[in-house]
Amino acid sequence: MTAIPPINSAGPLSRAMASAASGMRAQSLRARLVAENLANANSTATSPDGMPYQRKVMTFAQAVDQATGAVIVKPGPAVADKTPFRTNYDPSHPAADASGYVKLPNVSEMVEEADMREAERSYEANLATMSQARSMYSKTLDILKA
Repeated sequence: MTAIPPINSAGPLSRAMASAASGMRAQSLRARLVAENLANANSTATSPDGMPYQRKVMTFAQAVDQATGAVIVKPGPAVADKTPFRTNYDPSHPAADASGYVKLPNVSEMVEEADMREAERSYEANLATMSQARSMYSKTLDILKA
């Protein structure tokens, strides 16, 4: 007969909830960064030698939660996207260079929308995992009460 491990805070349901919670936090930060990118999609420099807003991309790292032993997601630093800036010919703009071109941010609304949908769906998947683990906890408690 196999031994039944004791119930503690490092069980599989706790690990699932810790992993899901860290994923939800990471995707929430990612959605906030996408919103910042969209808000600055048309922010240009104020002078010809200035730089426009540069798109930021979220990085993630894998870590282990010390309390539960769960593999979790750690949001890393937001890094600048290396995509070249867009240019627009507008010699009357204050940020236009000597040839009349204005540098525009390297933010694409379509790419940001796709990133936002991906963050939203990842958040929802983690939320479903969290909900399922809570449901299992509840059913376990109901069984123990009976």
